Amino acid sequence: MKPSIRQRASARPASQRGVVLIVALVVLVVMTLAGLLMFRSSRTGVEVAGNIGFKQNATSLGDLGVETGRAFLMGFVSDGNPLLDDIPASGYYASWNEGFNPLSYDWDEASKEAIADDGTGNRVRYVIHRLCKVVGATTAPGQQCAIPSTGSGAAADKGGSNPGLGAGTTGQPYYRITSRVDGPRSTVSYVQVIMF
Repeated sequence: MKPSIRQRASARPASQRGVVLIVALVVLVVMTLAGLLMFRSSRTGVEVAGNIGFKQNATSLGDLGVETGRAFLMGFVSDGNPLLDDIPASGYYASWNEGFNPLSYDWDEASKEAIADDGTGNRVRYVIHRLCKVVGATTAPGQQCAIPSTGSGAAADKGGSNPGLGAGTTGQPYYRITSRVDGPRSTVSYVQVIMF
């Protein structure tokens, strides 16, 4: 005679009851933790991509500061007025400031604001330095200026110019325009241009 279903069920060892449930719960916990880690990882990637976007936006806006500084210089050059003295209110300095470091420079007090907020939270400021050692005329005693001078040599043969650095040199000196952009999420970018 065959044993009944009740007899077969009671014949199982007691230690095997509920093991499948415990294994299923452990697997569920492991899968939940893996899902949370993947979510956190993808969220970090999105934040990094967002920060890179803010940095690129701030760097491209650095050109606005450079262009505003260039427009200031071109206004004086077109009028034929030499820029021999400092004009701090316009962010212009007639000497190169040997200790100039954009990272430690006092941008709040010694620069010109090109735009306070461009609509995306970026503030653009600039400063202009004439590449001369001291304030005054390029021919002043003790003066040294970076002035393009044509002469013999490889650069002159190719239609270029050799920058001259010396006392008593005449001509239009080079200018250094440095632009700083402060943006959202503490983004800071610098753009620096040397122009003639």
